[in-house]
Amino acid sequence: MNTHLKPLHITLLAGGISRERDISLASGAQIAAALRRCGHHVVEADIGPDNLAALDYRPCDLVFPALHGTFGEDGQLQEILEARDLAYVGSGPAASRLAMDKAEAKNVLAENCIATPNWQVVSANKYKDSWTPRSGIGYPCVIKPISDGSSVACRICNDITEARAHLEENLPQYGAMLVEKFIVGPELTVGILDGQTLPIIQIRPATAFYDYQAKYQRDDTEYLFDLSLPPALLEKVASMASKTYNCIGSRHLARVDVMVDQRSMEPMVLELNSLPGFTSHSLVPKAAARAGIPFDELCDRLACMAVRDHAAETI
Repeated sequence: MNTHLKPLHITLLAGGISRERDISLASGAQIAAALRRCGHHVVEADIGPDNLAALDYRPCDLVFPALHGTFGEDGQLQEILEARDLAYVGSGPAASRLAMDKAEAKNVLAENCIATPNWQVVSANKYKDSWTPRSGIGYPCVIKPISDGSSVACRICNDITEARAHLEENLPQYGAMLVEKFIVGPELTVGILDGQTLPIIQIRPATAFYDYQAKYQRDDTEYLFDLSLPPALLEKVASMASKTYNCIGSRHLARVDVMVDQRSMEPMVLELNSLPGFTSHSLVPKAAARAGIPFDELCDRLACMAVRDHAAETI
């Protein structure tokens, strides 16, 4: 299916410099194959701050980033694409930067009355071995990098010994870490396509934590659409996800991760991912398929959104 009037010349970016490079390459291969099946002309290319040759390929109707993490998802690439006046899939520089910075994004959530678990930022230059979590966080707590995805260096810590050990191991590398209250209850995710929420997925890992292996390597993680949660709760989750998408300033697609506290049954937004994965395990394609949008059509729609919005901006 090609929803554009003619085949598009698309530069597909995959790889990059982040710790999520392997996931990006897998996503990129899937997207490129889908776009070709839709009849588009696709050039696949790697990219990095010191290697921008991929952006010189011509003809190029749009750039489709299948990148995650540093440079590809944090606004740096988006600023370059804007400066070159290239159409591209995904959020703009400001929204990309905000979504990538989990701490700043949580500030925006709080300012807009969107519930999110209690948190604090621990900086390497202020950390002391007498550190304890801020009141309202407690144990277990989740400690993770402020600007990384795919649960890289993310750990549930059950006591102060584990928390301090994880901070001491990772602060030298990351400079700062986010410490967050651990919410026990159903884990949900909401894909958003062109401002519209997709069917909600409940994630049920076979392990205690939905970590990197559960996300990308294990085949025993359950992804549930037929949920036993109250309809009013699911409506609230979808509304919160949509509000998060708008507050961050997202465009084209996103995935909003939500935890439901099993005691209060109140949903809380964890974060928004501005360039979610497109691997065989990825959640936005699963949700789109549930909504009747096959993978190929999803990729084609995103490409056409980029062309549409770029044309509107240049009028």
